[in-house]
Amino acid sequence: MKDLFTIGEISKLFNINIKTLRYYDEIDLFKPTFIDKTNNYRHYSTEQFEQLNTIKYLRALGMSLKTIDYHLKKRSIDNIVELLEKQKKITEEKIKELEFINQKIANRINQVNYARQYDNLNVIEEVQFEKRKVVLLKQKIKSNNDLELSIRQLENKANKDASIFSGKVGVSLSIDKLKSEIFDEYDYIFSFTEGERYNKNLLKVLPQGVYVTIRFNGTHKDSPVYYNKLLKYIEEKEYTIMDDSVEITLIDFGLTTEKSEFITEIQILINKS
Repeated sequence: MKDLFTIGEISKLFNINIKTLRYYDEIDLFKPTFIDKTNNYRHYSTEQFEQLNTIKYLRALGMSLKTIDYHLKKRSIDNIVELLEKQKKITEEKIKELEFINQKIANRINQVNYARQYDNLNVIEEVQFEKRKVVLLKQKIKSNNDLELSIRQLENKANKDASIFSGKVGVSLSIDKLKSEIFDEYDYIFSFTEGERYNKNLLKVLPQGVYVTIRFNGTHKDSPVYYNKLLKYIEEKEYTIMDDSVEITLIDFGLTTEKSEFITEIQILINKS
């Protein structure tokens, strides 16, 4: 028929799946001009090309089919400008979200690469750290217990999804426990923040300063021997312990099934004077 096109031809012309065109017909978004009653074939006219092109354009901008349908029925300059302004704001928010996710990915890559500097394992270092924020839950945790339950509880308190915590999670011994050399029960569980907003009551700022650190192959269960090494080093240097410990899981079951690749780091803030 003159100036009429089958659904297959429209599919090829506009690079739209036939199933999608049938769905548009079902929801009355884009209906064929003519349906052959003998074979139920759909046919479309050239006059509908602009309408379908508009649908494709607005879909490419991320608009919902409901929004597009509203525009097609209430088509006007004012309406399309309003729709585009709204979609622009939505797009800007998505860009922010993606930039945030991209930064978290970069942080995770840096963390893994840092942990995999195997030449520095079991080596005590003095490292200058800037202020760091953590979201923290005060909770007694036996060092030989699985920390997953505590992590879930921290998530619930912070009202954050597990994906937020797929980064540097750690535990902490109080300064009193450190001085008393009690390593079998942690006092806190925490996660480093990466730009998220939390309840202020859950936040703690790790002070800027020099930390005596050691990274080792193992998990929190293996940490007591390394605490002893750090405390001996601090005593020999006549340093003063200034804050609770920072014990970070860098590589664990979340990243690998090979226990030989597990890496944990202990950091203790000190005063040299």
